[in-house]
Amino acid sequence: MRIFKKWTGESEVTKNLYLLLIIGGLYSLSVALSSTFVNIYLWKQSGKFLDIGIFNLSIVVLQPLTFIFAGRLAKKVDRIIVLRLGVTFLSLFYMCVLAVGTKAEDYLVLLGGLLGIGYGFYWLAFNVLTFEITEPDTRDYFNGFMGILSSSGGMIGPVLAGFIISRFEKFTGYSIVFGLSLSLFTIAVLLSLSIKRRPAQGKYSFGRIWQERKHDMNWRLITYANFFQGLREGTFSFIISVFVFLSTGSEMALGHFGLINSGVSFMAYYFASKFIKPSMKKKSILIGGLLLYGSVFLIVHNPTYMKLLLYAAVIAVAYPVLLVPYVSLTFDTIGNAWKAAEMRVEYIVVREVCTNLGRVISVLSFILAITFFDERVSIPVLLLILGAGHSCIYFFVRKIELPSAVAPIKR
Repeated sequence: MRIFKKWTGESEVTKNLYLLLIIGGLYSLSVALSSTFVNIYLWKQSGKFLDIGIFNLSIVVLQPLTFIFAGRLAKKVDRIIVLRLGVTFLSLFYMCVLAVGTKAEDYLVLLGGLLGIGYGFYWLAFNVLTFEITEPDTRDYFNGFMGILSSSGGMIGPVLAGFIISRFEKFTGYSIVFGLSLSLFTIAVLLSLSIKRRPAQGKYSFGRIWQERKHDMNWRLITYANFFQGLREGTFSFIISVFVFLSTGSEMALGHFGLINSGVSFMAYYFASKFIKPSMKKKSILIGGLLLYGSVFLIVHNPTYMKLLLYAAVIAVAYPVLLVPYVSLTFDTIGNAWKAAEMRVEYIVVREVCTNLGRVISVLSFILAITFFDERVSIPVLLLILGAGHSCIYFFVRKIELPSAVAPIKR
């Protein structure tokens, strides 16, 4: 508990921060257990890239819409309520998956919509709370610590899920794994009841903060960067797991892929949070973006399992190198923006909407590519285009100029 007191300087919020990090850890473990295998679950039922695309399109369309609505709730009601809604909808998703069983391919939009709504509520609340409890000089450390928690869940979850699924016939193992995820989210809901409520006041001004992009160049540049971030994430979030399964036919191999990725990521987040200094932020973002784009060339032609494992290791290094300084720079930009304290919820909503617009364009491009062209040709070409998303981030953030000391946000 001392470390959280050191971050916040207020013993009163130490317990809330501690609980928030536990909820974040439970979320990471639950998602690591199931999220990768949901797409394989659907693939084994239909065997169609189009169905996977429709499922993920439902997620990325509902997510930004939920962000906008969740922002209003966070501003008018309570941010902890929004967090609970997010975890509750994620729980409902797994309940529905268990209920429909092997007929999941008939409910792609419903299932994807529930997941998108859950993600929207959860990440809006989590990002706003993160913004409120960190300062410019603690954000790199906080983001790095959260990365370590996520990586820890990522090491345990996929291997455990792969082991369970491979030990049972047909879809029984999937039901067990989804049930475990449901249990973890249920625990998270119960823990959230102990977090002190954090009501907000003031008018919800989403449109005004969207228009602020015209007046604040730094804010405009960050939103552009977030769009290109989403451009890669939309398709890459699901296509890689399908590639791994197609190359091996084994859920256990997918678990090993996740273990390698998260194990390397665990160490990379530690070193990134410890050694990337404020003066190195933009250079680090450039290096991380170039590594991520370079990794694409490992998988666009004949993605064997060994190539995919190497890809897992490369992106596990690249993402922390890029994201630790990039997320901190994003929050620093918001902290220096117009009425940041009063409009922090709206800034987070606009940021997430821009990221998800990139994801929507990405998944729509995937669906169009496989619908109108030979998927054996169109998918590799599309990955080379979309894979450049993170490397484009640097060309926007390099123009951002902030005061040497960003003022803390007044709570």
